[in-house]
Amino acid sequence: MKFSQLAQYFHKIEATSSRLTMTKILAELFNKLSADEIHLTAYLLQGRVKPLYEKVEFGMAEKMIMRAVASALQIGKGELERKYKQTGDVGETTEYFRKPITTLESKDLTITEVYRELLRMANESGSGSQDLKIRILSSLIRQLDALSARYITRIPLAVLRLGFSDMTVLDAYSWMQTGDKSFREKIQQAYHVRPDLGFIGQQLKQKGMKGIGKIQPQIFTPILMMRAERLSSAEKIIKTIGSCAVESKYDGFRLQVHYKKSTGEVRLYTRGLENASLMYPDIIAGIKKDVDACELIIEGEAIGFDPETGSFLPFQETVQRKRKYDIAKKASEIPLKLFAFELLYCDGKNYVQEQFAKRRQRLTQVIKKHKSDSDNTIILSPQEITADPKRLELIFDDAITHGLEGIVAKKLDGTYQPGARGWNWIKFKRSYSSKIEDTIDCLVMGFDKGKGKRVGFGIGAFLVGIYDKKQDKFVTMAKIGTGLTDVEWRELKKKTSPLVVQKQPKMYVVDKMMDCDVWVEPSIVVEIRADEITRSPVHTAGRILKPSKSGDALMVDVAGYALRFPRLERFRADKTPAEATSLPEVEKLYQAVNKK
Repeated sequence: MKFSQLAQYFHKIEATSSRLTMTKILAELFNKLSADEIHLTAYLLQGRVKPLYEKVEFGMAEKMIMRAVASALQIGKGELERKYKQTGDVGETTEYFRKPITTLESKDLTITEVYRELLRMANESGSGSQDLKIRILSSLIRQLDALSARYITRIPLAVLRLGFSDMTVLDAYSWMQTGDKSFREKIQQAYHVRPDLGFIGQQLKQKGMKGIGKIQPQIFTPILMMRAERLSSAEKIIKTIGSCAVESKYDGFRLQVHYKKSTGEVRLYTRGLENASLMYPDIIAGIKKDVDACELIIEGEAIGFDPETGSFLPFQETVQRKRKYDIAKKASEIPLKLFAFELLYCDGKNYVQEQFAKRRQRLTQVIKKHKSDSDNTIILSPQEITADPKRLELIFDDAITHGLEGIVAKKLDGTYQPGARGWNWIKFKRSYSSKIEDTIDCLVMGFDKGKGKRVGFGIGAFLVGIYDKKQDKFVTMAKIGTGLTDVEWRELKKKTSPLVVQKQPKMYVVDKMMDCDVWVEPSIVVEIRADEITRSPVHTAGRILKPSKSGDALMVDVAGYALRFPRLERFRADKTPAEATSLPEVEKLYQAVNKK
């Protein structure tokens, strides 16, 4: 397929806000692509050239893109900047100046030809790489038509502005196969094991649903991490899953470890699929020293400890290890221990579908036991099996006494559910009053400009929301204007600055009363603590939505869920927007509190 045809599909998607319409357009596009083309196009739809877990970034800011546009179309810097201020979008600005130029003949490059140039651009590094990236992009702009130029300049910025997430692509894969969403669940299960939209699309084209059903874990391809449900009493936990394995819940970094003994390579992945291997050299060394396997995928929680006292450190100190510079120095100041609690793959065998008891048995064999626990960097997470609610309470109290977050109860015959929140794991979060004791992970959606003292920060209040999976939209729960330190306000401004967009993103459902001065792309997740969940007519979480004839969702005027006295607990750099607290979770928290 020609890239100009792909650009037409991008344009159709950008012009609609209906998720159903987007799904059908994508399915039509995917049906016309070959296996190789769908592989590449899936990455381009994300503004990437490789899956998220591979560290291949364009490394180009808007200024570099503008230089490429100016060079390609021979436009003065001042003229270009004036138009950009009007549109607020590099893509539309490029299209505006490219359209009237007839002296440049479009070569109508194929998707594959454009992708190769973009990949070459992303792989350039070192001295002179910026100039070379600009030359490559300039050449593409000159060769492509005006509409294609709009999108080719957005791709390196990862802001195609099409308004959908990976979940909509998975829906479209199902529509491509059968004309409805009936295969979505099976495709999503495969995607959670191999979170690579390009690979999944290619498999569907080549092998159909039979191929999807055979997808297995792959070393150095992270598996989306399982999440736990919440319950507030030991009695409820035992009633739900019976006799269970109880483990401490550590307050550190959750890591997925991939190890291949033959090459000595170890990679560490975060929940957000970030390759964090360079940050934690002590964990890397520990894996090579403390595990006995040829190929391995395990999960654990990395937590800082004090070598002098042997005590573990609070998250505020452990978090200092998440850095790009002075890594060796910080590793000596705050060494880490990794408490291994899950085995997913070992020496050619997939353990994802095995019962927890079998996974644990093999994990016990994999972790070497040295003479003293202090000699181990990788430690088998202690556990106790019980069916007694009173004993479960005592284990919980002991964990809290030792400064841990609480406990996790695991169903003995439960499987590992990649990317899902299921009842095979249950977090014990006791509620003592009508207040909610648990925190909620929210997405930062936009902010209002500051007044008074906060003029210096550039932010006076920020809007946060949660994920509504059914709609594939983010819905609002609070606008927060208090409770942050000066440092936190400045950090929030710094994090939001590169994400600012001119218009409210299509994935946001916001009541007009909650409009923001500035909107930001979905990226930043924050942990919010609040006193209560209440109902509010100005927030959209839980508002009733009914589809119109066009497929667009119409909001019925019913009060949504809102947070009372919300305050920032911490930034969650380890979580992606899709991992924000979901609407069903909020509904359960609200119902649990109101039953008291």
